[in-house]
Amino acid sequence: MTIKHSIQTAFRGLETNRARSLLTILGMVIGVTAIILVMSLGQGAQNLILDQVKGMGTRTVIVGGGREPTGPSDAGQIFSDSLKPRDLDLLNRRENTPSVKYVMPLVFGAASASYQSDTYNLTIFGVSPLMEQIFDVPLKTGAFFTNEDVRARAKYVVIGNKVKTQLFGASDAVGNIIKMKGNNFRVVGVLAERGQDFFNFDEAAIIPYTTAQDYVLGIKYFNRFITEASSDALVPQAASEIKSTLREAHNITETDKEDFFVITQVDLAVRLSAITSVLTIFLTAVAAISLIVGGIGIMNIMLVSVTERTKEIGLRKALGATDKNILTQFLLEAVMLTGIGGVVGIILGASLSWAIATGITRFTSIVWTFSFPVSAAILGISVSGAIGLIFGLYPARKAARKSPIEALRYE
Repeated sequence: MTIKHSIQTAFRGLETNRARSLLTILGMVIGVTAIILVMSLGQGAQNLILDQVKGMGTRTVIVGGGREPTGPSDAGQIFSDSLKPRDLDLLNRRENTPSVKYVMPLVFGAASASYQSDTYNLTIFGVSPLMEQIFDVPLKTGAFFTNEDVRARAKYVVIGNKVKTQLFGASDAVGNIIKMKGNNFRVVGVLAERGQDFFNFDEAAIIPYTTAQDYVLGIKYFNRFITEASSDALVPQAASEIKSTLREAHNITETDKEDFFVITQVDLAVRLSAITSVLTIFLTAVAAISLIVGGIGIMNIMLVSVTERTKEIGLRKALGATDKNILTQFLLEAVMLTGIGGVVGIILGASLSWAIATGITRFTSIVWTFSFPVSAAILGISVSGAIGLIFGLYPARKAARKSPIEALRYE
């Protein structure tokens, strides 16, 4: 019996019991769909995060207070008080950091803003006017505060587009007074809509960092320093100069005792990429469990099929079919079931991923790109075929070993 004839025979065997065949491949369809969906959305999330990080500029060097976070238990490090005003002065000195173009202090926290009877919970960013240059945040109306306003601790605020809509509706916000933490702030500008970004400025209030420290957050330290190197080539040198300056200022001689950390844009991109990759792999492994369940289901159905088709097996053997022919037929049936399930799962998973990506982009402010994971498709179809071979082998061997005489007598 040729392979072509074996395939045709196996296909006719599946076609005879269409309903059972469809129910059998359902487990494979669900498993492969889940793998494609998880890996596609994981790749989309990774692309979104990396695009946002790259939007900060390739020359950006971030300085954080406290030890460098290595896991969820270190989340509290973002509120470390190790970065002081003296550190800002030292980093701004050209003799200390000749490769650094500028340094912007950053403090942040949560607050509620109110205007008349409307209230909105937002994020406070205390920055300097360098904010416009570093994050490329264009204004829709009004103007940004100045360095003089920072020195004067002026109660000026630039609000995000969503904050403006929630508090003022269609009315002009510039010139009006909003209240935050019991203080009156004059709105001097409204940011243009940006959508979801590394920092969500649409739902933020941006004020001078001195004002934020004294009137809103009640702190004397900084959460971050956002710095920029003079050129792409000088990024490593700038990071080294910052570390040396802060180590000397904090009297630190051993690296493991540093109370600050320095991350370049490249470092941040690599770390975030690694995190999303690990999460994607973990979720894919969880989704793959359904493939094993589907394989067990296929083996059970094939065993039932062997029992129901005992007379057919006996008749074929009586007409000259060998054990190998019977084994090949039933094994091909199992592989065809899993293979079809894999192909349907790939198509369904890709379609759902595209629909979700399109929906996120259309109905939210997030620009989510659809990514078809070719590696996941190859993995899905390969694993499907392998499961068909593995879980179909036992029923196929059982069918092949049946005695033709006993099979013909079977009722």
